[in-house]
Amino acid sequence: MPRVILNGFLICRSLEEADRISHLLPDHIRLTRAEPGCLRFEVLRSHSDPTRFAVSEAFRDREAFEAHQARAAVTPWARATKGIPRDYVIREETA
Repeated sequence: MPRVILNGFLICRSLEEADRISHLLPDHIRLTRAEPGCLRFEVLRSHSDPTRFAVSEAFRDREAFEAHQARAAVTPWARATKGIPRDYVIREETA
């Protein structure tokens, strides 16, 4: 089974929006890392551009990635980030 890898950026439109997102991140990260099949989940705010967050995810397989997407879609994180531009690349990779 190939792993699912996601890398890219969440790009907020203002510092206020980025600060709101930043407050939600600890819980979102904790819940995601606890999911079965989550191999890596990192979201880091840029020091040089604090409206940008680098995102790096790895899931055991497509099923685990889709389960993450479904769980996250109904959370405060999803509501708060709806409409915020994302620049992600998702690929499958064999170990």
